[in-house]
Amino acid sequence: MLRQSKGDRTLKENLMLASSTAMVSGMTNVVGLVAFLAFTSNITGHVANLSKHIVEQNFSEILIFLLWLFMFFAGAFLSSFIVRSLEDKSYYRAHSIPVIIEIIVLLFVAIYGHNFYRETQTEREIVIATVLFAMGLQNSLVSTISGGLIKSSHLTGLFTDLGGEVAEWLHPNAKNTETMRDKIFIRVTILTFYLLGGIIGGYFFNLYDFAVFYCIPFILLTILYFDVSELALHKVTRRFSRNKN
Repeated sequence: MLRQSKGDRTLKENLMLASSTAMVSGMTNVVGLVAFLAFTSNITGHVANLSKHIVEQNFSEILIFLLWLFMFFAGAFLSSFIVRSLEDKSYYRAHSIPVIIEIIVLLFVAIYGHNFYRETQTEREIVIATVLFAMGLQNSLVSTISGGLIKSSHLTGLFTDLGGEVAEWLHPNAKNTETMRDKIFIRVTILTFYLLGGIIGGYFFNLYDFAVFYCIPFILLTILYFDVSELALHKVTRRFSRNKN
């Protein structure tokens, strides 16, 4: 899922990346909504709230929402900067480092929330900022890897793209319908797994509280393991063939 550039990716690789990251976004967003009454995988609502507080001149709230927007931006910036810096050496290294950082950040949220969180306003604001940073990392990474095809939590844009692509696919003058069909398949996969992640996250948060955050890094670890396992299998097979010869 991480070893290929955007121009060499197969439909299977894009579907696996889309499904896993959309599930992470869905779980994170719903858990954030239940735990903090705030969206944590996108910033559309935060921009609207920022505008509201500017009108009302609530300066403390303005600073908080500016911080949250900046943290999402910082995550996206860091992810893109890492990929741009390392893609000439190794696509896997360039793409995996942002995932590793995201895992570390979300593990911190899981450990802190499960063991130390006391539901104070300051803690709430810091944890939300931390999760938004992680989601900025992920959104930027999957968009870069897929050439803008996959946006794991931007459902407004997803429905916009899906509507245009379905219209193009069904239009009597449509050409290259197979490519358009694959794009529709990816969009529907993102929507399905985002919804599934939200249901799972909300259900298990009611049972296990912040411990559900331990599941999210595990999903991200499977993304890292998928490419490592294929590479290891390839090396073992090649070495076995050499020894046999």
